Order: sequence, then structure tokens, then C-alpha cells
Amino acid sequence: MGEGDRAAVRDGLGVGVAVGLSGFAFGITAAAAGLSVLQSCALSLLVFTGASQFALVGALAAGGNPFTAAAGAFFLGVRNGFYGLRLSTVLAVPGRWRPVVAHAVIDETTAVSLARPDRRSARIGFAVTAVSLYGLWNLTTLLGALGASRIADPATWGLDAAGPAVFLALLAPMLRSTRERVTAGMAVLLSLVALPILPAGVPVLVAALAAPLVLLVTRGRDAAEDRSDTPGGSGDSVGAAGHPPEAVPGRDPVIGGGTSGGGAE
Repeated sequence: MGEGDRAAVRDGLGVGVAVGLSGFAFGITAAAAGLSVLQSCALSLLVFTGASQFALVGALAAGGNPFTAAAGAFFLGVRNGFYGLRLSTVLAVPGRWRPVVAHAVIDETTAVSLARPDRRSARIGFAVTAVSLYGLWNLTTLLGALGASRIADPATWGLDAAGPAVFLALLAPMLRSTRERVTAGMAVLLSLVALPILPAGVPVLVAALAAPLVLLVTRGRDAAEDRSDTPGGSGDSVGAAGHPPEAVPGRDPVIGGGTSGGGAE
């Protein structure tokens, strides 16, 4: 096993143990929301995506409609489908293993896999993270649900915030572009505005409107910039860095667009 593989194991175990322990908070919060031990454990076994699980029990604890709470949890879980599209090219999992692997496509396994430089270490990181996190998350969910009767109010200990805090800690480093940061900021703003006026669980759905809104605005801006760069547009009167079109470095002096080799820029 090379150094890259050992690093993948270390990263996977580190994330798996650190996040898996927050299953205690979920088990306690779920029990406080009125779920039985069996129901709490079933959520962790079958759903296995912490942010969605906390969203569901949080909405139920706040008196939200079960269908609205489930809709909010489902919508949060949809992001895992997009993770799967990305990981399908990174991991290249054989067809017979895909249903099993798909169940473990969550924030943590995606983050560890995408941080690795090659397919072998990405697979190792994914597997170690998935196995350690799934096992520990379900064990601590059971222990938390069983011990919930000993804690009067999970919010007093801050346990109700443990799951969202872990989710945000994983999400924040992935917000690299301006568009991603603006989307996250708008989602927070929309949820804060909706929280005091809409039923529990609905603000999550409202916050999701941030993505198409930002995409609509930025796509319109990108289209305007593209038009300004096309032949005859305002951007062609003067070349890059103030050069006339025929003197723009890397531009074909005859056609005024594309690279001199005919490839894309």
C-alpha cells in the first residue's frame, strides 16, 4: 500500500469517526421528536444522510406536518444524486456494485473521494469512509435513542445543532467560486426570512429557490458577455488588453476568433 493509499485510509477513518459520533445527537433528537427507537434506527439504516435526517426530525419536533417534513428531507437528499453523477466517473464502480455504493454516496464519502489524486486512492477513501461512518452512525443512533430518556431537552445541550454544524463544516470548504458562495448566502437569507412565517419544514424548500435564481441571473450575465465577444459585438472593436483585433495575442489575424490552431480557447 503506497503513501497515497495510506493517506486515503487515514482521511476516511478520521471523517468516519468524527461524523459517526454525531449519531448520538441524532438518536437523542429523534427520540425527543417522538420517534421510537426502531423508527430512529430505521432512518439511519435506510436513509443514511445526516442532514436530511436532522431536517426531518427537526421539523417534526417543531410541530410540522409529516408530509412537509418528509418533503424537506427528501429535497436535501436529492443533492446526493448529483454527487453520484460526479463520483460515477471518479470511482467507475462495476454495475453489480452500484446499488450498494449508491447508498453510501453522501457528503462525507464524496468529500474524501474527490480529495484523492487517483482512482485507486479515491476508491479506498470512499470505502473506508462509508464503512466506518455507516457502522458508527448506526451504533450511536441506537445508543442515543436508548439514552434519550436521561436527557430532558437535547436543545439544552446543543445536541440539536450537532448535525447541521457537521454539514456546514463539510460544505463550507467546497464553496470555492463566487457563484457558489452567493447561492449559499441567498439560501441562508431566504430561509431566515421564511422561518418565522412558514410552517416547519417549508423554509428548507424555500431556500432551495436560491440555486435557480442565481443561475438565472449569472447565465444572463454570461450570455451578455458572450455576445460582447462575438464578431461584430462591442468587444471586437478593441482586442484583449487594448490591442486592435489583428494584434491580439493567440488570435488568428485573418478570422479574428478562435486560436491560430483552430482549437477552443
